[in-house]
Amino acid sequence: MLTLGYTSVPALLKYLRHAEHLGLDLAAARTAAGVTLEDLADNGRRIPSEMHERLLAHLMEVSGDPLFGLHSARYVQPGSWSVLGYITMNCATLGEAMSRIVPYEKLVGDMGTSRLEPVGDHIRLIWNCRHESPEIRRHMVENVLASWMLYARWIADMDRSPREVWFEHDRPSEATQEDYEEVFGCPVRFGQPCNALLVPFDYLAIPLRQADANLLRTLEEHALTMMAGLDSDEPLPVRVKNALRLLLKDGLPRKEKVAEKFHMTVRTLQRHLQQAGTSYQEILDQLRQELAEHYLLRSNLPIQDIATYLGFTESRSFHRSFKSWTGMTPGAFREQCQNASTD
Repeated sequence: MLTLGYTSVPALLKYLRHAEHLGLDLAAARTAAGVTLEDLADNGRRIPSEMHERLLAHLMEVSGDPLFGLHSARYVQPGSWSVLGYITMNCATLGEAMSRIVPYEKLVGDMGTSRLEPVGDHIRLIWNCRHESPEIRRHMVENVLASWMLYARWIADMDRSPREVWFEHDRPSEATQEDYEEVFGCPVRFGQPCNALLVPFDYLAIPLRQADANLLRTLEEHALTMMAGLDSDEPLPVRVKNALRLLLKDGLPRKEKVAEKFHMTVRTLQRHLQQAGTSYQEILDQLRQELAEHYLLRSNLPIQDIATYLGFTESRSFHRSFKSWTGMTPGAFREQCQNASTD
């Protein structure tokens, strides 16, 4: 049976704010979902997504609104996406904000997964919902795509629309094409191969009104810490990688310290990783490369500082390792990425 995982509390509040606007009985909605006021008062809490599904199903039924999910998107706020919302708000451009969705969306919950797909002169921002009930799925997909667009308008201080919006599902008979196009301000197509906003490439360079590079770095470090705490059901190599992600902040961790986190000896840890087709050193190298590329591409940190953050005692060792991973030096990698972004 499919396990739906968890939903962060802020992701539910859009639905409840719309329900309140419609004058619905919020106490009855909470009872139907099995959610308490205490649950909803804690923005850091994650609740089973089955509760999310029950809440939405109840509100869909009692509201009489065939587009309840779509209309709830008007209540989107930075906090609706947990730390991810504040990260995107502090990016320099709309393209940078979009690039943060995939790495950090698990902080919002397990409702679905996103991907960015360049096609011709535009990019598809795609969302695949994990919920199987067709009606629940439709309302959630419509809410997510409309929320993305409305939030992008707010953080970029603009009133532009995507080139098109695509939905996999058919248009419900109770709603008109105009109902959708009034929200999105562009053609909306149904029965498409994916759920997506089709965003022209020139939109990616639109500057955001509250960009703050220093705050962005702090928020991303906090997000990485939070991500490492959401891995209890992940395979051991993923959990080791997340443990290293946290420990690297205090210098290169000893294997013994990592093994202790999993109540194992170093030898046992190595054996389990070998059975999983990897090794401690391979995981460490993958993480260091991932973080190095992240900071070279998305920050102005000096290369020496990046080397220190990754646990290298001297920058020469970092240069040597990075070149073995990518075939180029850190400086050349950063320059190449910067040139590509300006082409």
